[in-house]
Order: sequence, then C-alpha cells, then structure tokens
Amino acid sequence: MYFKNQKFLVAGMSKSGQCSARFLLERGAEVYLYDDVVSDNIVSVMNELSALGAHIVTAESFIDATSICDILVLSPGIPIDNPLPVAFRKQGKAIIGEEELGALYLRATAVAVTGTNGKTTTVSMLNGILENCGLHSVACGNIGAPLVGEVENLDFNDYAVIEISSFQLETLSSLRPHVAVVTNVTEDHLNRHYNMENYIYLKSKILRNLRESEYAVLNYDDEVVRGFARSTKAKTVFFSMQGRIDGAYFENGSVYFNGEKYFDVSQMTLNGAHNVYNALACVAVAHILGLDREKTAQAICGFKGIKHRIEVVGKVGGIIYIDDSKGTNVDATVKAVRAMDEPTVVLLGGKDKGYDYAPLFDAFKESKVIHAVIYGENRFKLLNSAIQCGFTSFSLCSEFETAVRISRYIAKPGQKVLLSPASSSFDSFSNYEERGDAFRMLVEGMNEASEI
Repeated sequence: MYFKNQKFLVAGMSKSGQCSARFLLERGAEVYLYDDVVSDNIVSVMNELSALGAHIVTAESFIDATSICDILVLSPGIPIDNPLPVAFRKQGKAIIGEEELGALYLRATAVAVTGTNGKTTTVSMLNGILENCGLHSVACGNIGAPLVGEVENLDFNDYAVIEISSFQLETLSSLRPHVAVVTNVTEDHLNRHYNMENYIYLKSKILRNLRESEYAVLNYDDEVVRGFARSTKAKTVFFSMQGRIDGAYFENGSVYFNGEKYFDVSQMTLNGAHNVYNALACVAVAHILGLDREKTAQAICGFKGIKHRIEVVGKVGGIIYIDDSKGTNVDATVKAVRAMDEPTVVLLGGKDKGYDYAPLFDAFKESKVIHAVIYGENRFKLLNSAIQCGFTSFSLCSEFETAVRISRYIAKPGQKVLLSPASSSFDSFSNYEERGDAFRMLVEGMNEASEI
C-alpha cells in the first residue's frame, strides 16, 4: 500500500482510530478524521491530530469526505452496515480496520486468539508464557493495545499475541497467524450480527488464510469450533476437558499434552473450569512453538488473572464483592456463577445484545446464586425471562449504582456479590472497564462509610 498517493478516512476516534491515524500520518498519507460522537476527549484528540496534518470531517462535510477518500479505516465499534461503510462499498472503495492495517506491516510471529469467551485471559496467559521463556512478546489487539501501534516495536524474532473480536474480523482479511486459537463459540452480539450463522462465519474467518504450515488450535468440546477443523488447511491441534485426545487434555486432575504431564490443576492460582480450558489452549500453543514445558507450567500456574474477570475488589461487612464486568454475554455469566463457592447475589443488566436469557436463569437454579438484582436498559427483558423460568428471587431497579447498593442489603456476611451483567455496558458506560471501575469505587465507598 503506497500511503503518499492515498486518502484515508479514519472513522471512530477510539484507541484503534487514534493509532491508525498516527500510523498513516507518520507515513505521509492524507488523513481525514470522523466520529459521530462528540465529547471533550474526542475533540481534543481530533485537534491534536489536526495539528499533525489531519483533516477533521464534520457532519456537514461527511458526504464530501466519502467521495474524496480512497480507503475507509473503520473502528470496530461501527457496524459494517452503518451508512458510512455502505457508502464506501457502493463506490467500490476499500474498507479496512485497524488490525488489517497492522497485519499488512507485521513482521513478528503472530498468535491470534478469538472466541466468545476466554480471549483476553488466553492472550494474557500466552504472553506471560512467552515472556517467562525469555522471548519478546506483546499482547495486543482487542485486549487494549492496538496492533498497528505495536508493529514497529516487533521484529522477526518477536511474537505478537493478538486478541481478535468478531467486530474486528468484519474488516480483517490479510492476517495469517502461525497459530490461530478459537476458544469457543456461543451466542453473542446478535444485535449486530443478526443471527448465529453470521457470527459463526465471522469467527471462522481467523482460519481463512492458514496454510498447511500453520496451526489451528480448536476447542474439541465445542461442537461448532470442532467443526472448523473440516474447513481449514492448517494442522489442527485440539484441546479438551472431557477426555483424552490428540492434543492438550485434562485427566485425573492434571493437564497433559499427548501423554506428557504439564501440571496439576490444583497448582493453578485461577479457579474454575473455564480457566482450565484457557490453560489447555495455552499448553497446545506452547507445544506448537516448542516452548519449555516447565517454564510454561510455571507461567500458567502463577497467572493471577485479568482485571474485571472474576476479580475480588473488596470485602465489606463480611461480604466479598467480585467484579466480572467482562461477563457481557450469557455464557460468560454462567461460567462466573459456576465458579462461586458461597451463596451469591448477582448483578445483571445493561444494554441488550440480542440474547435469550432463559439458559442464564435455568443455570442459576443449579448454582450458588440466591438472588439477582436486575437493572439497566434491558431489565424488563431479563425480568420476563426470570419469571418464565420460575426464578423469583430478584429485585428490580433502573440505575447501576442503585443495584450495587441494593445488593449490599441483600447479601449477608459470608456471602458474595458478583457483578456479572450478561449484557454490554453501553446503556450507561463507555465500556465494560468503566463499569467495573465504577463497581470498585462503590465498594470502596462502602468500606470508607463503614469506618466512619
């Protein structure tokens, strides 16, 4: 791609949009910036980039920009059926995402991870393994550090461990990782992708460019993911918790790869079957890359988890408060409640993503959940589902802060309060991180109040 002869419209001034704009400007491209969200932060970012030579596109000059620009660099937060990409597509112009831009210039060995759940933990764990083995590795992509912002820091002997969401897969076509991992595929983002067929197709795209010399690491216990093996040219390596397979598996309390023991699960800092799955995927990748077995086991067992994923944030009045704000879909919340070993009050709600919530409330009946505080934009849909499933121990309110305060009065000493919303955060927050941080602050405020 010859930058100096191309005009780029960068749409969306999130981290990925900012990094894309800087990357292009540094290479002499003519860059136009657009965001339909107006905030002090976005205005500040646009002004800063404008000082570097970018052109700011307003709502009034929007149509002109679509005619002038050759390539659209689309933020993952903007759907592919938005009028902006539709306008580019009608003109036969290229639409790419930030990860596509980064993939075109990536020299390092890429390990790419996608799936409905477990992506961030798997990427973080893999990055820790590589670093523990003395290798230079960067965790990037959907995990928070845009790939395009890291490509210049990575050489041929380095590793890029890339988390890739379904939103990013909409505009990603050039990436050919040496190892592609698919953790699982369950219902998610149907408000954007319309149906499971589209969602499954997007997840399978991570394998599209793999050839016979590359590897697909797939969850054998997930029927959809297991089926991906039939359509890839890559060597397939499975991982499973349900039985001995050719690959990584769990047996008699331990993790193995083709008969070679790596560690006992009891040695892991993280609890829960979902974390064993993440560890199994990492063992499979480590074996493919020829990494030291003992150092791999050491990194996995010592891994303490990621922020906002079943993270203890405080204890007030004998009640433990747990932040699982990253639990933005039904399957993630089911996994979180199954990891609870004490009676638990769960906080549910936010912006609906098109789910059937019945499996959630059915799972509650066989878990430690004793009460649900339902809040947010989708509270009435959650309420109806709870009633239809015969789950009647709930409270209803509109605001997130109110829900947290209600949970304090319902839970008793020795019990837990779990924020695992099974919904996106976009009704009240910019992202799940902001929601989790707000939860932590409210809990810390309870602690301060109890000390007065």
